[in-house]
Amino acid sequence: MTGPETGVLAARARALAVLRIRGTALAAALLPAAVAVVLFVGGATGHIGDAGSGWGIARWTVSGVAVVALLLAALVAAVVVRARPALSPSVPISEKSAPDLYRLVRDLADRLDVPAPSAIALTPDCDSWLEDRTHRAHGPPRSRPGPADGEGRRAPEAPVLVIGSPFLWWMRVAELRALLAPVVAGTGPSAHPDIAAARRFIRGLDAAVAVSARAGGLRGLALGFVGKVARLLLRACRDHATIMERGVAHAASERALTVDYGLRVVAQEQVGLAYAGWDRLLTRVALPAWRMGRWPSRLDAGVVSALTELSRRDRLAEGFTSRLGERPACDLLEEPGAIDSAASLLAARLFHGGPAEAGPDWSPVGWNQYPEEVVDRKWRLEAARLHRVLDALPATEPSDATPAPAAPAPADAPAAPADAPSLSYARTGARPPADHRPAPNHLAKGRPGSPDAHPGSGPAASQGPTLARVIDHLGRDASAGDLVAARLGAEVEREERADAARQAALGTPAQDPAAGPAWGDGTAEGGLPLFPLQPPRTGRELLADHVTAMVCCAAVDTAGAAPGLDWLDGPALLVDGARRSDLGRPVLSLVDDGDAGPLRDWLAALGVRPEKPVRLV
Repeated sequence: MTGPETGVLAARARALAVLRIRGTALAAALLPAAVAVVLFVGGATGHIGDAGSGWGIARWTVSGVAVVALLLAALVAAVVVRARPALSPSVPISEKSAPDLYRLVRDLADRLDVPAPSAIALTPDCDSWLEDRTHRAHGPPRSRPGPADGEGRRAPEAPVLVIGSPFLWWMRVAELRALLAPVVAGTGPSAHPDIAAARRFIRGLDAAVAVSARAGGLRGLALGFVGKVARLLLRACRDHATIMERGVAHAASERALTVDYGLRVVAQEQVGLAYAGWDRLLTRVALPAWRMGRWPSRLDAGVVSALTELSRRDRLAEGFTSRLGERPACDLLEEPGAIDSAASLLAARLFHGGPAEAGPDWSPVGWNQYPEEVVDRKWRLEAARLHRVLDALPATEPSDATPAPAAPAPADAPAAPADAPSLSYARTGARPPADHRPAPNHLAKGRPGSPDAHPGSGPAASQGPTLARVIDHLGRDASAGDLVAARLGAEVEREERADAARQAALGTPAQDPAAGPAWGDGTAEGGLPLFPLQPPRTGRELLADHVTAMVCCAAVDTAGAAPGLDWLDGPALLVDGARRSDLGRPVLSLVDDGDAGPLRDWLAALGVRPEKPVRLV
């Protein structure tokens, strides 16, 4: 007996165990009804007492219990059948838009002697799998017409092949085929009716648990019982289901050994490299844009640039650059740009949360426009927020004239000044209308450079939006930044709450991801983002980011520097066309220790003039 057959037999044995648990649960629900039938038949034939004895009471008592048991069993069965399991969010790929990709997968299935997947979809992640999408809201799952198996049952419809979109752009065609071989081989065991029925039963129980968790009120009482029964059955099936899936994976892996085994080793190396580059691209490059309401529309193309840069920097990866001359797997798509854009929008929704379509506050941005529309704008917005927080701090320095005291906002929700841009513009790449756009800080009333400015009107007004003001405030002592960091954290939290309220008003309310799907289409659309990339930043981290942004604004405005994009590290400051990566340590010395010396030396070396006002958004 071959390896694949052994794995399938082991998986089938565990599938039958799962089905036996289902049969046992059904038998337990029918047992009271069976006892009631026996009692009534025995009474009618005179074999079990007469109607006036205690047997009559027993008959009606058991009958009542049987009715209740049948009603509860019907409720559980109805919820399990009707509840639709959550589907992985993905971008469907039609055969018309990717005939070569479908041909490659079908040829691979023929070589493996397994059914071809019923469809192909892309996911913005570095993974690939098979997903059964035949579960319907009413009735049993649909089966594909075809020859019956040895027991007269129709084979279920083949699952959908979900492919990680970064693989298509980074991997070569031969590597992709080798990588997909063990995945496609899994359609063989999936076609077995017993395994398919066991999987369908487990998915139904899992979906029923999710439905019961979402229900409330009187409906929640009934569904709460369903959820308890479903959890009990899931615990009973857990070990069998785990071993069944291991058997399926073993069978698929053994079957795929005969297809491109040498290339599979190379492809697995590329998986690790692609994952590293994809993670850096999302967290360092895409996340800053998403936070501003812009989503890079060519993330998959960007991962190629990121991995090429990684190959250039890492000597161990130098050999990978020679692969780029071979045909990339994205050539199997008719319109790779459109597919990349759709996958990029889905990635923004999964990892950050946002509307399903582009709009005024959620617009795409190309890589050529990224430095100007994302990097520079990010720096200006953060520098403006930093100065708003400084303006709101109580005056503590002596002055020739008594300044008007600024009422400090509460620590949990500091109020922005009246001339601050509204949230819908401050957090996005869109510019506010002219009548709502704040005047430049150096031209604002009561500030240097404006006709109404008066000398000696207080430190906040006299210094204006300058880097020197920030350095002087934070350089007093090591604890000078504590209040600023706390205010920044509260300001960002307030903006995020207002942004969530605005999205809810537009009809895209955020929901709890743990609640699971309801009776809808089963896709996990309600609880986005499903996979947040980073935990919330601390106050000190926010302060360091904002000081860095202020330094970069000053360098751009006074020293001829320029915003740039580093494919692995995200926003970058370019001086004479070269990236300066040595700014982090001087900023941390100022923020953490109150030591402004290293930063002043860094500014002097570049010719940055911290006393000159900078342009803010």
